[in-house]
Amino acid sequence: MSTLRIIGLIIGVLGLFLTFKIYRGPRWKRGNFVFFGLFSLSLLIVSINPNALNTVAEILKLEQRQRGRILALLIGSNILLWFLILYFKNRLDEQKYQFDLLLRNLGHAESKQALEEYLKGKEIVVIIPSYNEAENLKELLPKMPQHIHGKKIGVLVIDDGSTDDTGNVVEKTGYMSVRNIINRGQGGASRLGYDILLHYNMEIGITMDADGQHSPDEIEILSAPILENKCDLVIGSRVLGKSTQNTLLRNLGISLLTKIINMLLGLKLTDCSSGFKAFNMDKMKKLRLTEDQFQSAEVIIEAAKAGLRIKEVPITIMKRKYGKSKKGKDWKYGLLFAKTILKSWWR
Repeated sequence: MSTLRIIGLIIGVLGLFLTFKIYRGPRWKRGNFVFFGLFSLSLLIVSINPNALNTVAEILKLEQRQRGRILALLIGSNILLWFLILYFKNRLDEQKYQFDLLLRNLGHAESKQALEEYLKGKEIVVIIPSYNEAENLKELLPKMPQHIHGKKIGVLVIDDGSTDDTGNVVEKTGYMSVRNIINRGQGGASRLGYDILLHYNMEIGITMDADGQHSPDEIEILSAPILENKCDLVIGSRVLGKSTQNTLLRNLGISLLTKIINMLLGLKLTDCSSGFKAFNMDKMKKLRLTEDQFQSAEVIIEAAKAGLRIKEVPITIMKRKYGKSKKGKDWKYGLLFAKTILKSWWR
């Protein structure tokens, strides 16, 4: 018996032993047990009898080719490698999700008492994720309505690890800010806001950008269909309304990406990238959101999968007054947005 076969034999026996030892009792996982058990058993069989590969070669029609057994082994190894990649990616995604929960809990815990006092008596809360947007917030926050439809409004700014004066700006206006200890992106910041609204049983949540492109005057239009129980998620559409900001390339990109989402989910939307949304918070419990960036597509896809009623209303997108957009170049934004669509749909 060759040295290579002896090594394979040892690894196979050790693999079977560890599979039974590790994945038993409270750590039992059928998928892991089957995968690692079959891998170790296959390695053991091939090490004892290399001719076992002939059967695989015959199945793959490689028995007539020179070194057919080696080709069969390489094909099998590649299949195994893909399984390993998917396995470790799933493990990494789960660890990322747990890390996300930790950071959100930390952000909430630091302001828990102040939040309880601030949100008392409020039924509609506007979530504004903000990263270094202090100058825009100085002009945006004083324009926020105090009441709509007879309901008192709260404003919750999620300071996403800003290095500017965001916290002080919010405090001076009398609104509430909660801080992420690191910059996580619009999706990560929004999830912290959703957690808080769900914890305090808010009726409606509204997300809007901190850059001043969304008009506070349109919050009433956005929330009306939910208050009338006509839908669960309302999206503000610049296509149905108007925009003074977008380039031709970005407009084409939004149109194409929206058509992809419509095709995948059977919807009839016009603007899939709008951050100006209103939610029935009770229905938000059904959504598992994980994306830190380009979360607008994920929200739509998760909502459609959960059977939420989705509607669009026309809004106006205004020109940013201070600072630069965090979205990056149009082509890069489009590619990453498309990736998020496919990832969220496939999940």
